[in-house]
Amino acid sequence: MKKTRVTVWAAILAAGMMTALCSAQDAETTAEAAVAEAAEKAEDSAEAAAKAEDAAEAAAEAETAEAKPDTAAVAGADEMAPVEDVVDEDMVPIYGTDIKDGVYPVAVDSSSSMFKITDCELTVKDGEMTAKMTMGGKGYLYLYMGTGLEAAASSETGFIEFEENEDGEHTFTVPVEALDMGIDCAAFSKKKEQWYDRTLVFRSDSLPQDAFAAGMITTLEDLGLEDGSYQVEVAVEGGSGKATVESPAQMTVADGKAVATLIWSSPYYDYMIVGEEKLEPVNGEGENSTFEVPVEGFDWNIAAVADTIAMSTPHEIEYTLIFDSSSIQKAEQ
Repeated sequence: MKKTRVTVWAAILAAGMMTALCSAQDAETTAEAAVAEAAEKAEDSAEAAAKAEDAAEAAAEAETAEAKPDTAAVAGADEMAPVEDVVDEDMVPIYGTDIKDGVYPVAVDSSSSMFKITDCELTVKDGEMTAKMTMGGKGYLYLYMGTGLEAAASSETGFIEFEENEDGEHTFTVPVEALDMGIDCAAFSKKKEQWYDRTLVFRSDSLPQDAFAAGMITTLEDLGLEDGSYQVEVAVEGGSGKATVESPAQMTVADGKAVATLIWSSPYYDYMIVGEEKLEPVNGEGENSTFEVPVEGFDWNIAAVADTIAMSTPHEIEYTLIFDSSSIQKAEQ
């Protein structure tokens, strides 16, 4: 009887162990299934996320493409402001090889009042020149160094985009083939979505004299003039073309410096600015405006400003003075 009880208890224990083993196996199977299901769901989620990212990127590209303006249109002459002729037929181009490496402020003439340049910086390096132009407005998206028709036929790789400086102004950095030469520049209007033809002239007479390579400007030292009184032919360009100066002008050389007496054809100039110096008139009452002008170089365009009071309000006018070294003669005693 005792042996039978042992056998029964053994059977019960074995059955319990089998049940526990089966339960463990079932739990393991269930866990594996759960892990597999979770992995499958994660893979599906990653794939869905990738598809969503691709869709967002495609939408962004489509939006960007849609936002890009059509750059194939060119403004006609009747759609532009009056064009000013800024190119003088007597101009002689000045190339990068004629200027020392450095960074210089430079004046720029624009053929359009709608393309206003408030400041410009010329960089010269290894005979190549670039100019960073600060614009008076924000109406242009691109520039193209060429005509409007050439810009319209060009790919975007040829477009020059604006940059914004620390003051929020738009700037364009452009290559400069030469100073004192008309350069074609097409400007793309953000509002009108078409190209406008402009002509730019970067002026050499706005650079400091020491910016030029040796031999570019005829100096007193080159001429070997002794101290004394001379006469020199002088020409004036700019303004309306009506004002003239007496030529030849009297010139005094002393202590390595030359000063010319410039007599205008008008009594209405109340000051001049040559270089950084403001000059007051030296004429008597009722006489034509006369100034003692320093001559920094000969056979060269010297930038000058003369303020006229002939109009209802005073007005500064830009001129260029050229003193001809070949005409210098000793003044008659």
